[in-house]
Amino acid sequence: MEKSKILYAEDDNTIAFLVQDSLESYYDISCYPDGKSALEAFNNETFDICLLDIMMPEINGFELAQYIRDKNSEIPIIFISAKALKEDRIKGLKIGADDYLVKPFSIEELILKIEVFLKRSKKTNISPSKYKVGKYDFDPKNYTLQDSENTVTLTQRESELLFYFIRNKNTVLKRQDILKAIWGDDDYFMGRSLDVFISRLRKVLADEEGIFIENVHGVGFRFSEK
Repeated sequence: MEKSKILYAEDDNTIAFLVQDSLESYYDISCYPDGKSALEAFNNETFDICLLDIMMPEINGFELAQYIRDKNSEIPIIFISAKALKEDRIKGLKIGADDYLVKPFSIEELILKIEVFLKRSKKTNISPSKYKVGKYDFDPKNYTLQDSENTVTLTQRESELLFYFIRNKNTVLKRQDILKAIWGDDDYFMGRSLDVFISRLRKVLADEEGIFIENVHGVGFRFSEK
């Protein structure tokens, strides 16, 4: 079986060696010492997932992730960084990253995250059917919202969250249930991630008068269509 291809951008040679040495038995991993060389590789090759440090020369990880996300809305992006502040994590998610791993980290945890996103990116757990969301046809398989004039491409997380809401339309959903269904965990950081992605979905659906993602105080959210 052909190995999944990983783009790994990391300027710390020691960490880069350890990660590459640990993962190369499972994946086809290419390591780049700065954002510029990683960007050149992304433009010239095809990858299945991106692992990005943030504090890098030439082009930093945030800038690199923004470029990647503008070019490809589907490829999973995981930040791996020593920047542990909540503001940095939220910034990474707003750019369009799917997850954020803080150094130091375990290789086992990294592999688990990689496997989760690789499986999801192959769309094995999403129905191929299309769903009506206001004026849009929502295609969860291809992460798109399409009307007669425009197509909005969602990220993988946005698509998974919207699909979960649609399957539970007009039902009050507890925060912890949403987190476990989409992220597999309900810790504080994952809760902040949920808020970011709900904010992004609300922005996408802002012009749809009959679509609401309501806060239910102290409980969670309700996706309703009127």
